[in-house]
Amino acid sequence: MSTIVAAKNEDFDTKVPLLIIGAGAAGFCAALTAREAGVDVVVVERDAAPSGSTALSAGLIPAAGTRFQRAKGIHDSPQLFAADIERKAKGEADPAVVNAVAEEAGPLVEWLADRHGFPFEVVDNFNYPGHSALRMHGLPSRTGRELIDRLRSAAELNDIVVLTRSIAERPMADAEGRIIGVQIAHPDGTQERIGCEALILACSGFGGNPDLIHRHIPDMANAIYFGHTGNRGDAIIWGGALDAQLAHLGAYQGHGSVAMPHNILISWAVVMQGGFQVNRDGRRFSDETRGYSEQAAEVLRQREGIAWDVFDARIAAIARQFEDFQAAERAGAIVTSDTIENLAEAMRVPVAAFVAEWKGVEKLKLVGGQDHYGRTFLADQLCRPPYHAVKVTGALFHTQGGLAVDSTGRVKRKDGTGFPNLFAAGGAAAGVSGSTAAGYLSGNGLLTATVLGRLAGKAAARQLIS
Repeated sequence: MSTIVAAKNEDFDTKVPLLIIGAGAAGFCAALTAREAGVDVVVVERDAAPSGSTALSAGLIPAAGTRFQRAKGIHDSPQLFAADIERKAKGEADPAVVNAVAEEAGPLVEWLADRHGFPFEVVDNFNYPGHSALRMHGLPSRTGRELIDRLRSAAELNDIVVLTRSIAERPMADAEGRIIGVQIAHPDGTQERIGCEALILACSGFGGNPDLIHRHIPDMANAIYFGHTGNRGDAIIWGGALDAQLAHLGAYQGHGSVAMPHNILISWAVVMQGGFQVNRDGRRFSDETRGYSEQAAEVLRQREGIAWDVFDARIAAIARQFEDFQAAERAGAIVTSDTIENLAEAMRVPVAAFVAEWKGVEKLKLVGGQDHYGRTFLADQLCRPPYHAVKVTGALFHTQGGLAVDSTGRVKRKDGTGFPNLFAAGGAAAGVSGSTAAGYLSGNGLLTATVLGRLAGKAAARQLIS
């Protein structure tokens, strides 16, 4: 892949008003929004069928103040949502972007539901860490695959051109930093130069680039990468060549609960509903409810980078709404026993140590007590047989740093001014998680993918039709 080159009189094979790199949630939301405004759009996608990081997620979009919440009596507001984001990120995220995504997430979900027929519903039988209200909106299967499939179908119905198995190799810009086109490599080996009046980078982060991970996120250098291999960091490489402002490259979303050796995500509901984690010595080692992202590093610090999620049948029934958990059961990843002693033996951890930890947790639940890690337990989450456990490790899912953008998705220069016609969303843009994994509030990835995608689509369309 070449870097951006300054160009004035490039010859293009074809020209389009708006070009979007990446057909994930960010790219499709941008494309659908711009098309709705009457702008012709072409989306460039490296895969044979759009999938990306979106397909690997649970497909849950956090949004506040929606009619779906009101129908269930859930009281929430964009202001409360923004406060939750800022608190988790310790005030490090750009306040303008935080407020924009918190305000626009509700309208985004309702737009997808009303205009494109997405059957959203609020997940109301457990809450995710850091959220003050039940605000995760998901589709019936609770999978990102359903979300990306519905987005792709909506794009087809709206005559949006998607060039699959095509790789953006070389954006071209003039001396003022205005993007004038992109060089595309097609699967038959041919190259095409597509001119454009505006460009939206929605090509995700750099989790699939080991060199960039070693440089910016060394703690995850040896972790399992659970993201899309196409996330090679193109956006930040191109941004660097343009002298764009980069932000929070050390931020990422990890997960402390990927079943081993099956490589299947285990829902954090198993923890939030009263389960906990122990290491190979049968001992707890952290407050698991701080968040699944920062828990990835906690698990990896344990012996052999292994932990066990332990929970009961009630919790398993809640987790079973997710297809990944069902897949883990089918794969035999979940061990079951009627006694905690036998469960410890099945886990091959020291029985006495594990039983002591289990009994200590259950005693805390009876009184609503707090442990020495700072976790508070609840009396209505007592565990009863049969008991379950699954062996897990920590993993890197996607990066959260990237091109600094304003509240419309416009990419910023190092001096803080905006590029004339360059926008970014999703993993290509710096998110709202601050500088570390600990700043990631559940759902931040799809939040900024979908909402910033829509905001970038709106801003680009306004500019093109003005």
